[in-house]
Amino acid sequence: MENFEISTDKSKLDVEMIHKFLVEESYWAKTRTFEQTKTAIENSICFGVYLGDRQIGFARVVSDRATFAYLGDVFILDEYRGRGLSKRLMETIVSHPELQGLRRWLLATKDAHGLYEHFEFASLKFPERWMERTAPDAY
Repeated sequence: MENFEISTDKSKLDVEMIHKFLVEESYWAKTRTFEQTKTAIENSICFGVYLGDRQIGFARVVSDRATFAYLGDVFILDEYRGRGLSKRLMETIVSHPELQGLRRWLLATKDAHGLYEHFEFASLKFPERWMERTAPDAY
């Protein structure tokens, strides 16, 4: 079994690879600028997935670390999918010490509901209470 590592050390992140994936491979960040990617990373708790020195996955959490967290930009590079890394990444995220005791986690996904359901994510319990303000190109 290959030795994968998950780290929150931002100095290890390959920001260029992350940005390239987001604009070329994701459906949610195709118009994001490099500066926006850098700023998002700077203001989030980030999780890099590594095989040796190569970063092969990423996720970030925007949180006040007391009541709320938003999970976004979650990915594993295509050639490393199917090895349980998304589940390991999610286990690491939801067990992170700074993200315990929160009232609410949110995320948006088009195609990974099954993964997130394993970690107690579900459709909005009270959708009538939620509103959003989105950019014209929001997914």
